[in-house]
Amino acid sequence: MTMICIIRYEIDPFQRDAFKQYAEQWGRIIPRCGGHLVGYFLPWQGTNYVGWGLIALESLSAYETYQERLRQDPDAKKNFAFAHEKRFICKEERNFVEVVDGTFEIPAMKP
Repeated sequence: MTMICIIRYEIDPFQRDAFKQYAEQWGRIIPRCGGHLVGYFLPWQGTNYVGWGLIALESLSAYETYQERLRQDPDAKKNFAFAHEKRFICKEERNFVEVVDGTFEIPAMKP
């Protein structure tokens, strides 16, 4: 079973670039620590204060192992400290969803 950790961020809209920098750093760190990074997403139209991060893992126990690796990773520690120092994340929520077999990472069909 593949699960997705969906992280919903409420960010300071005046610090969008700081959140983008934070997200870009996870692009190197998350895969190294065992997560399949689906992507980070900035607000574009509609609300200007909600961003998303999606990370796929094989199981809840894989997520726990991944979290422990993050806590030990020097670059992850720096990225967490950057967010804490700049205070661009106002609120963070995590939800876990199960991927429905046959529906994940299906590329578009060519016309």
